[in-house]
Amino acid sequence: MTEEVTASQSNNKRIAKNTMFLYFRMIFNMGVSLFTSRVILQTLGVQDFGIYNIVGGVVVLFSFLNGAMSRSTQRYINIAIARDSTQYTNKVFSVSMKIHIIISLVVFFLSETIGLWFLNYKLNIPLERLDAANWVYQISILTTIIDILRIPYVGTILAYEKMSLYAYLGIFETLMKLIIVYLLVFFIQYDSLVIYSFLLFVVNLIVNFIYASFCRIRYNEETKLKHYKDKPLFKEIIGFSGWNLFGQTALVGANQGVNMILNIFAGVTINAAVGIANQVNSAVYSFVSNFQVAFNPQIVQSYAKQEIENHKKLIFRSSKFSFFLIAILAIPILAYTQSILHLWLGQILPSYVIPFTQLIILNSIIEALIGPFWMSVAAVGNIKRYQIVISIFIILNLPVAYVILYWGFSPVYVMASKFILSIITMIYRIYYSTVELAITIKEIGSYLKNILFIFLYLLLITFFSEMFISSWILFISQVLILEIILFILIYFIGTSNNEKDQLKKMIYEKIISRK
Repeated sequence: MTEEVTASQSNNKRIAKNTMFLYFRMIFNMGVSLFTSRVILQTLGVQDFGIYNIVGGVVVLFSFLNGAMSRSTQRYINIAIARDSTQYTNKVFSVSMKIHIIISLVVFFLSETIGLWFLNYKLNIPLERLDAANWVYQISILTTIIDILRIPYVGTILAYEKMSLYAYLGIFETLMKLIIVYLLVFFIQYDSLVIYSFLLFVVNLIVNFIYASFCRIRYNEETKLKHYKDKPLFKEIIGFSGWNLFGQTALVGANQGVNMILNIFAGVTINAAVGIANQVNSAVYSFVSNFQVAFNPQIVQSYAKQEIENHKKLIFRSSKFSFFLIAILAIPILAYTQSILHLWLGQILPSYVIPFTQLIILNSIIEALIGPFWMSVAAVGNIKRYQIVISIFIILNLPVAYVILYWGFSPVYVMASKFILSIITMIYRIYYSTVELAITIKEIGSYLKNILFIFLYLLLITFFSEMFISSWILFISQVLILEIILFILIYFIGTSNNEKDQLKKMIYEKIISRK
């Protein structure tokens, strides 16, 4: 029993340390990205900003294979490390890298055929900007291929929990993107949209080289590319990815596919609104995604070691605290969306950007809740039925979006329907995990009780959100009141008695250490 407690404390300390590095990265990246987004929007203009978002989305549409494989790579590298076998880890890495090379070739072929035709003949892009859009498209293809080949290296670094390197490289990448904003001033005589895309490609190339170089130096035996004739492992990874592909295809359809349907019905301006909303959401959700990155290796490895009770605790705890974290960050934005966007971007905002931002953030709150459950399903590996059902729910976003716009309803209803479908998929994800891990009704009931009232509180804030900040004193005081109410709900409703005791103990130890 003592050994289990010691191991649990060690895991908690490691997760806390990893989270600290990731938070440092998140805070820095959020501040810089919000600043650069405003400058890029002002430099490119609403039209070119919308073109950049929709053109890049076409390439992403064909990289669904990579999304499916990236999760599989993370899973199998984590399992290999749990086995404590350098040779097996190298085998998993080598097989994964070969699969990613094949994926990059497939993405290149699809992008240069179907994607190129779709860009030039189906998307709603102004004729005078079509040449620039084609240049951006070609650069985006190269950037995507680099991202695909980066996955096995990043997977190795995260599996070994080298979060400090991951954090520092993230900061480096953000600094480079900040420099790009100022470099655009020196290339003002050229097409800013094309130059911006090219400079982002160069940054991606440099960062990918650093990831690869670190792995070859620090984990040379694990990441040395070798030729293995291990058909069972190849088939196992591909088989897992094959079912994972259902979910990834549906996810891409729900994001990029809906974005393209919006473009066909409403033009590039509405894509600019989606792009801005995604920028705000990315700044908020990056805190949660990086928080979960710290937990994910432990979730997978705890199941690989058959530590089921610890595995379940990690799922519920990481899900709840991911939800609490994004709720704390989202409240000011949900309550004062219009005012914050005006302060950030100026007085001229694209149509629909305010409701888009609110609905996309609410959708991310759902994603924050279900992230650990998905990682648990990936660890278990029995994903066939799971992916089929989830994919059906998610892919419904495409026909629903088309019907809504075809019948002349507002694009806001497209995002609202996406949010409703996310809630449905969340319910099924939780149900599936309870079956696979034999989670009791009491355990799931306690979890739902912890989050339900807080979620309703966020919906209430969004529904009665203020349209404009009349006074900074009023704004700060109201946000403080909203946050205080949230903290009270989190403490009295969102946490268990054991978690309350741990929190009290942590605060007490901090006070004693200061004395």
